[in-house]
Amino acid sequence: MAGTANASCESCRFYDEHMGNGASLKADEGLCRFNPPISQPGPDSKGLWPVVATSDWCGHFTAEMTAAE
Repeated sequence: MAGTANASCESCRFYDEHMGNGASLKADEGLCRFNPPISQPGPDSKGLWPVVATSDWCGHFTAEMTAAE
């Protein structure tokens, strides 16, 4: 990954910090808004955005996808 030292979910423009059910910010995880919500097995279940760690990364990373300043 030469030239992608900041290739982490936390530095991606599609990374969304989110509150847990207790309305507190999760320090080391967030939601990936690049990928669509994941469908759930039950017909009455809602789709869920993928939960990622701040240090995770994926193959979609490019310099253009870094978070806006």
